[in-house]
Amino acid sequence: MLQKALEFLQEHNEIAFATSDGNLPKVRVFQIMKQEGTTLWFATSAKKDVYKELRQNPNVELLAWADKVSVRCVGKVAFDVNEETKRCIYYNNPVLPRLYDSYDQLDYFSLDLKKIDYYDLRPTPPEMLHFDLKKQTVNGGFVGEKFGMYKV
Repeated sequence: MLQKALEFLQEHNEIAFATSDGNLPKVRVFQIMKQEGTTLWFATSAKKDVYKELRQNPNVELLAWADKVSVRCVGKVAFDVNEETKRCIYYNNPVLPRLYDSYDQLDYFSLDLKKIDYYDLRPTPPEMLHFDLKKQTVNGGFVGEKFGMYKV
């Protein structure tokens, strides 16, 4: 079932990306640039607020959604991305070369996912799965006023 959530992220790489500025939440649209298993990679400019926010607090959440399905993820970013991955991200993304003259004008970071919530509101009752990758646990069930929550 974890694979279902990961495949959804691959197919829906434009996401809402939440950071914090002190004690204030900040959300913006971001794009997942690369994905391998439960690790995601991103690119940004060191001149942007998001970069400064991530350096102060590397804990983030993201949300991908489409057609009554959503995947919410929690993790901590790291800025130790190798040169090969940086080049791969830059040269395989049609937007980045239009905005930046060279791959080294960007800062890259990875996000190792710690928790994933998968919600599918299409079936009755809707499906809900929680993956805690740190503890390697899965909780699932169904949600809805009418049905309550049932463990799978």
